[in-house]
Amino acid sequence: MNYKNLFLCLLMGATLSASNTFAYTELKPLEENQKVSQQLVEMLERVHYNKTAIDDEISLMAFDKYLSSLDPSKSFFLQSDIDSFAKYKLTFDDALRSGDTSVAYVIYNVFLDHLEIRLDQLLKTLPSIVKNFDYTKKESLTIDPDDIQWAQTQSELDEVWRKRIKNRALILNMNGKSEEDIIESLTRRYKNQLKRIEQTDAMDIFQIFANSITLSLDPHTSYFAPRASETFNINMSLSLEGIGAVLQQEDEDTKVVRLVPGGPAATQSDLAPNDKIISVGQDGKDMIDVVGMRLDDVVDMIRGERDTVVNLEIIPSKGNGQTSKIISIIRKKVKLEDQSAQKHIVEVEREGETYKIGVIKLPTFYSDFAAIQAGDKNYKSSTRDTKKLIEELRKENISGLILDLRGNGGGSLQEANALAGLFIPAGPTVQIRDASGRVNILGDQDRSVTYSGPMAILVNRMSASASEIVAGALQDYGRSLILGGQTFGKGTVQVLQPLDKGQLKITQAKFYRVSGDSTQHKGVIPDIAFPSLLDEKSVGESALENPLPWDQIHETRYPVYWDIPSMTSKLTKAHEDRIKKDPNFISVLEQIDYIKEKTEGIKSISLNKQVRTEQQETGEQDEIARENKRRRALGLEEVETIDDITPADEDSYEREAGEILLDFITLNQ
Repeated sequence: MNYKNLFLCLLMGATLSASNTFAYTELKPLEENQKVSQQLVEMLERVHYNKTAIDDEISLMAFDKYLSSLDPSKSFFLQSDIDSFAKYKLTFDDALRSGDTSVAYVIYNVFLDHLEIRLDQLLKTLPSIVKNFDYTKKESLTIDPDDIQWAQTQSELDEVWRKRIKNRALILNMNGKSEEDIIESLTRRYKNQLKRIEQTDAMDIFQIFANSITLSLDPHTSYFAPRASETFNINMSLSLEGIGAVLQQEDEDTKVVRLVPGGPAATQSDLAPNDKIISVGQDGKDMIDVVGMRLDDVVDMIRGERDTVVNLEIIPSKGNGQTSKIISIIRKKVKLEDQSAQKHIVEVEREGETYKIGVIKLPTFYSDFAAIQAGDKNYKSSTRDTKKLIEELRKENISGLILDLRGNGGGSLQEANALAGLFIPAGPTVQIRDASGRVNILGDQDRSVTYSGPMAILVNRMSASASEIVAGALQDYGRSLILGGQTFGKGTVQVLQPLDKGQLKITQAKFYRVSGDSTQHKGVIPDIAFPSLLDEKSVGESALENPLPWDQIHETRYPVYWDIPSMTSKLTKAHEDRIKKDPNFISVLEQIDYIKEKTEGIKSISLNKQVRTEQQETGEQDEIARENKRRRALGLEEVETIDDITPADEDSYEREAGEILLDFITLNQ
């Protein structure tokens, strides 16, 4: 379990004292977890890629992570509490090794005492708190985590809570909620949080403690207690059955990491990576606040029966970070055919002639294992489907091929290896180095080449894992131009290890390109960059805490077909000249500049309704103006409201990739 910033607040000056008491169940270590603790130490030290000793250095990091897991926004503990815990800083490693995890429960019970007292008092005083809010007052709330420190006194902490709850009340107020509605919504929020706290058990605390250790090694090594283990097995990589989104916990927030291609969220709504989900509601029922809720509880609320509706209140990442909106998604099962490779043709005009550029969109690297096991010779796989589509495109006399891997989060390693082989004769495609330093080289054994002509691969920050293997291999071979944005940078391999109670997902190996460069952390850098609204600083491996570093090993032997680096300066200049005149790219560039101007360096937000309303209205007017500027340039009908705006023309990226391919062909004639 992970309590991430439960936003609580008491009326300014209504301080808490040690004399306040509230009944709660003090949690104690489970004897059954002693064996699991010792198993964890043994596996982490023996199996993990770095083979790091679980020692005092790890204990220091784990101590900070444990406190952050309990109270990430510094809402409950005082500095005096932190000072009293200092004696435990070097004991976390010893606790895990011995199996005596009492230290985790000592700290948690202090947290629980503070939290339940505050929740109890808040529920009694909430109506008067909300009724005393003055939205005309000029004050602000600090939102930069680096500026938030442990409070020295209860009154200082009470003031922080007052401002945080005022911010939530202001959002509801600006969404048209009455004072009574706001009180009811917030009361329901804290009652639900109190209920979840009361349902917390000793195993939940053990999981938080164990993960304070595992996450000190790298962000992808995690311990799953039995309940979380079951959820993980059902929802691989936390992919939500029903809406098709991958979520992660970030402080108190539930953040969208990526959308599953072909899933309901990707096709029905404007949910996007980096959006924050702040409340969830079933169709026809009240919204329930999920700020501070444990991730598996949020997953349970969003998951539901097929063809039912779930409502999500989100704070969009592309906005000002201060305004929420509600979107509705009909739950559907993501079918294999929805994620299958698809083809189409982009026509590019050049000097009076029309050139056909084939485009294959590959959302994921898939293989129908059930059909394979059943002996079906016509089973679907990303490689087989892509090969068939290439053969069909070749019959249409294409001049070049674009493989679109944008948003492709990976999948089958075998499929990635086989798909890269469609474009090269037999040869290595990826190196895998294990914890012992042994390097295993995977490669294509089939000397036939399905397509040998000019090609480009489109990638972005959400292209990860298997996508990075394919893009990296074909870039090293000089076989394909890589266009778009820096990829995710996940170059590690995890395996699941069963334990006496639950299971451990542990990083066991790293991927390396045939050139010897790791795909970890850096990802694949495109030959020619395209502008993107995805913030590479907040998305990707480098945005995670404690990622394994980028490094190199020996390169393998492989041929280079085209000297692409020698051409990139000319190709880049022509590309940049074109997008400066393209209305779609101009709009994206202006939006990037606008978001940077409005969000970069922002450390606080106003709690004044007039200021917030003006900011919201200005933002909407600016967005409408940008869209209409784009539409006028394209000869399209202008829009009047922000709701009339549809996503920008994604085909502009494919057309520009086609233009670059034609430039490439010209340079090589």
